[in-house]
Amino acid sequence: MLELKTRKTQKQLVPETGLTLLDHALKADVDWGFSCTRGTCARCRCYVAVGRELLSEPSEAEEDRLEPEELEQGYRLACQCIVKHVGPISVTHKPYF
Repeated sequence: MLELKTRKTQKQLVPETGLTLLDHALKADVDWGFSCTRGTCARCRCYVAVGRELLSEPSEAEEDRLEPEELEQGYRLACQCIVKHVGPISVTHKPYF
């Protein structure tokens, strides 16, 4: 199960491999802030509390935009983070602003 949380919404859905976390949010009609989908604006920044091992490794765009400490703590860019394996994943939208 994939759990997506924002300040206003919490939804659970079945994760699909090959889709980004942002793809899932948009498909589930979750109001997930984003601007670029290229990993440069970081408006889709999120915290992965559960299931980090089920996701793709950080992309070059994520490594350029996020601090190493953020990546270590579990922060990702939803537009870059791809579901690689199905399992329990819990993600909270955590934009900078």
